[in-house]
Amino acid sequence: MFFLDKCILVTGGTGSLGKTLVRRLLTGELGRPRKIIVFSRDEAKQHYMRMEYQQRAVATDEIIYHNFEELVEFRIGDIRDYFSVAAAIKTADVVINAAALKQVPTCEYFPYEAVQTNITGPENIVRAIRQGGSSVKTVVGVSTDKACKPVNVMGMTKSLQERLLLSANIGCPDTRFICVRYGNVLASRGSVIPLFHEQIRGGGPVTITTDDMTRFLLSLDDAVDVIFAAVCEARRGQTFVPRAPSARVVDIARALIGNRDIPIRIMGIRPGEKIHEILISEEEAFRTFDDGRFYAMDSILPEIAGERSGEPCLQGEYSSNGSVMSFEQLREFLDEHNLLQPESIDGPAELLR
Repeated sequence: MFFLDKCILVTGGTGSLGKTLVRRLLTGELGRPRKIIVFSRDEAKQHYMRMEYQQRAVATDEIIYHNFEELVEFRIGDIRDYFSVAAAIKTADVVINAAALKQVPTCEYFPYEAVQTNITGPENIVRAIRQGGSSVKTVVGVSTDKACKPVNVMGMTKSLQERLLLSANIGCPDTRFICVRYGNVLASRGSVIPLFHEQIRGGGPVTITTDDMTRFLLSLDDAVDVIFAAVCEARRGQTFVPRAPSARVVDIARALIGNRDIPIRIMGIRPGEKIHEILISEEEAFRTFDDGRFYAMDSILPEIAGERSGEPCLQGEYSSNGSVMSFEQLREFLDEHNLLQPESIDGPAELLR
């Protein structure tokens, strides 16, 4: 029961992953936390999330009065600002860093904005712990397949986030720094499935970049499962990677269109995009081990990795082009996750008090 009676800080807590993570924390499946701090800079998202948790239909001034006494505490702050991070982290036992700039083209056009959120932000967490006054025992960095052999700004900054956090195991010996790395999260804000549904509702066309592009697919709950597995099992400096299915993006579009008379238009690759994503590179394969549902990748730094018994489980890279689902398998997968119909997207989450 890893989270029992712990204070958990979720940066980026009002995002798609953050909201699902908070909901799962409140189920108590890994123990009921003492406190969950939702840390983000968007006051509107915090306001509506707080209203939903407190089951308020109408906004009133009193809604925030007892915020700091609630199990779920909402804290305005920016991961880029050291002082707001240091204040939020002071009472935390566990930090899960889900704050990110994650849209690939946006990061290409505004690279320094990505640097500040995806690199300076994690460094602020490390600095606050290193300088003392913190009780944090575990930090989880949420990363992406784009961090593996990165070709875009988003992936480059996320790759550096991984290295910043994992190397902090040396300078902060009382804190365990670990990471999780996974692919596209189905139906998360800004992802392809809500975009396709919106285009279908408008009568099309559905736009894709190229017809041979593939992507790993996980649900939001699958993403949280990776985080939960890592906090329970990962050793210092490890990165947990799920065994995830993958699909051709054009097949996703066709599955969502179904029998509708809606065209698909090929637009060309956007700035910074890959045709196929990689979750584990061939250079990382030799330090990757089987952990059941997940791969456990040791740190690149020998002082952190130590000695590992057993043989690496991969002979080469783990790519989204390696085991692509058939169209029929993809339809079943999307149906299982209630994603074939647009009304299943962006509906109200079931939030537990």
